[in-house]
Amino acid sequence: MNTQRRKLWPGAVVGAVVLMAGACSGNAGGSEGTGGEECVRVVDEETGETGKECLPLAPKSDRVDVTEPVFSHPTRITNPLHPTSEVDQVIMGGQADEEVFRTEVSLLPGTKTIKWDGTSVAALTSQYVAYADGRIHEVALDWYAQADDGSVWYLGEDVFNYDEGVVADMEGTWQAGRDKAPPAMIMPAAPEKGDVYRPENLPGVVFEEVTVKSVDQTVEGPYGEVEGAMTVTELHMDGSTEEKTFAPGYGEFSTGNSSGDLEAVSLAVPTDARQGEPPEELAALEKAARQAQDGEVTEADVRAVRDAWQAYLAADEVPALLERQMTRDVEALTGEEPMEAALRVAQNAGDLRLPYESVRTVDLERFDMWARQLGIDAEAGETGAVAGDVTSLELAWQRLQDDSAASEKVATDLKEAREAADQEDTAAAGRSAAELSTDIAQLTP
Repeated sequence: MNTQRRKLWPGAVVGAVVLMAGACSGNAGGSEGTGGEECVRVVDEETGETGKECLPLAPKSDRVDVTEPVFSHPTRITNPLHPTSEVDQVIMGGQADEEVFRTEVSLLPGTKTIKWDGTSVAALTSQYVAYADGRIHEVALDWYAQADDGSVWYLGEDVFNYDEGVVADMEGTWQAGRDKAPPAMIMPAAPEKGDVYRPENLPGVVFEEVTVKSVDQTVEGPYGEVEGAMTVTELHMDGSTEEKTFAPGYGEFSTGNSSGDLEAVSLAVPTDARQGEPPEELAALEKAARQAQDGEVTEADVRAVRDAWQAYLAADEVPALLERQMTRDVEALTGEEPMEAALRVAQNAGDLRLPYESVRTVDLERFDMWARQLGIDAEAGETGAVAGDVTSLELAWQRLQDDSAASEKVATDLKEAREAADQEDTAAAGRSAAELSTDIAQLTP
């Protein structure tokens, strides 16, 4: 999964560190200046201006990422703390800047070849999708490869930051081999307390330095204790720091804390897979959630969702974070934005299926959910929401598309939906929504 903490919060710095000449200086490659110390200048988060102070970097002697990696089998990413090739999907939740935050991190099929300095490496692609208050906020395609010693390397990312459903910028995008960007270690093979490494190391574009604080920790996972976790402190280019936890079978496990901004794992598969069929109460919850999503949220809808949720809680063990998220969103159905809350309830209900069913089956249901939402927003004439709905459909489709005739029909109608969204033709988008709902039902789970 994606273990790189991104510039998720509005107003965050997205690439303004520079190396300055002088007594505390270096170049983009990290060379030492006069006095033997590397300097990466602190950048003001609000203004983007470069200050005079240097970031408090660790001594080079502490770094474990200064050797040249060798990649013989780069797509076998089995490092316990960054098991990219072994985790199909991770759902994370929390809050940021007083907004409900949710992410889907999914392993995409195929590989991408990254080239630098005469080296050519096949990398796995991890799709990171972040939703704020249920709506598309950020997307990134991350590229990872594992070196022969077991360390995992970050080879770049394509970033898409959204505003009102459309791409506002691609700040934070980088790739090894472009603009002299080096590959960056994102997880040591066998991390120890005091180890230092840089998951992003292109001053002027992206830069982060991580220090390992503890290893072999036990954390509370979605269904019980998880042993072998690691905690780190991550230094950002504005001089701020962030605490993170990584856990076997998950990768990045949590960022921040429950009293402030927090992003933590709700569940992951196959790590949290359960035996048997989901409780029958889940179908009732999904039915109630769909009814609330598909129209104006009435008092009867709220009662139905609440009753179904309580019945489900009595019937199944629900991961703690997902339980808190769903409870919060159910209560928000009576708040100022009930339709947005209904969308989040529908998203959460889909997540509850993940431990019991394949990611493909759940993604098919998610696609149908977004097709319904596209129809709702198109009817309301919400052009920004329509654009975001189409993006959410396209992202689910990256994970679902195959070579079948039914898949070709979905691709054709999805292209028409994109054209309608780009032209702000909500009537055409609504027609595409109906077609897409019919199309997706023809695909094989």
